[in-house]
Amino acid sequence: MEKFYSGILLHEIVFIAFCFVALIQLFYYLRFFRLLAFYKPAKKEKSQQHPVSVIICARDDAGKLAVNLPGALVQNYPSTFEVLVVNHNSQDDTRFLLDEFKKSYKGLHIVNLEHEAIGIPGKKYPLSMGIKEAKHEIVLLTDADCVPASEFWIEKMQGGYDDGIKIVLGYGAYHKKPGALNKMIRFETFHSALQYLSFALGKMPYMGVGRNLSYKKELFFNNKGFSSINHLPGGDDDLFINMVADNENTNVVIDPGSFTLSEPKRSFSDWVYQKNRHYTTSKFYKPKTKWLVGAYTISHFLFYPLFIASLVLFSWQFSLAIFILRLGLQALIFYKAMDRLNEKDLFAWWWLLDIWMFFYYLIFLPSLWRKPRKNWR
Repeated sequence: MEKFYSGILLHEIVFIAFCFVALIQLFYYLRFFRLLAFYKPAKKEKSQQHPVSVIICARDDAGKLAVNLPGALVQNYPSTFEVLVVNHNSQDDTRFLLDEFKKSYKGLHIVNLEHEAIGIPGKKYPLSMGIKEAKHEIVLLTDADCVPASEFWIEKMQGGYDDGIKIVLGYGAYHKKPGALNKMIRFETFHSALQYLSFALGKMPYMGVGRNLSYKKELFFNNKGFSSINHLPGGDDDLFINMVADNENTNVVIDPGSFTLSEPKRSFSDWVYQKNRHYTTSKFYKPKTKWLVGAYTISHFLFYPLFIASLVLFSWQFSLAIFILRLGLQALIFYKAMDRLNEKDLFAWWWLLDIWMFFYYLIFLPSLWRKPRKNWR
């Protein structure tokens, strides 16, 4: 008899846990992710075009700069802008390539760094030097392997500034290629953007991506730059924004013309290496951010295992009903959000890719404890 009651109790516990996890998922979709899915930019009472300094850090990136740098240099922007490339101790032909570009583009500003900064691993030293050398108050950051999605990238991104705004978050997408790996990379990028852009729209910003990020020099220097995280290889984008962003000073720009495009990794192992390097900084987020992102991630990770357990151990009718409720809301949000971020071709695969995220979490879970790598390449 005791075994019978303990069996019943186990069934109920599994179903209650499934309901609780599903409720958390529904909360995030309704409280945050709908904000991106149904986003409509507010009409600005006044429009101003600010001078902008585009900053690109490069290290042995001659091939990438040859392809992508012209996209930043030929921007259609009526106001003043410069493109500042920080050549960080490159051993390839980067310096010679930049000198050739300089002959044709007077708006190109080159900073050559020939030494490493002792005790400051990663990209923070060259980026700090770039911000210091920038002529204009608004800096717009991207990478050597990124190209603006349109000639109006600068105009669109600087348009996010208004009274009190000191940070503008953009979307850094990846080029669309054939194959399952490309879909996995782009879906993970979309899923990450769904979170940080939605939370920012919900007045709870917590990160940005260096492929497409803008802030004011004043904010950078008033917070002593990267001084508190100089010992870490990464964090020049997400950790810095996590430190300085608040519910009043951050805005987002969601417009296909404001996106950047990067070349995705071509092998699964290279992608895993890249993501492991990124995730080693998440342990340094503010406690509030860890709870905010962690609750969603854990509930997402547990959703499918608990659904299967509930189907088997409890009632397939009730379990399926809850699953369909979450599935329907998720489909609507994903469809609209993918449309906003120009990733609509992924929608046909979203349900498979969402299941894949369970295995994604398993693969990258160890990176939360792994010691950060010292190089930024």
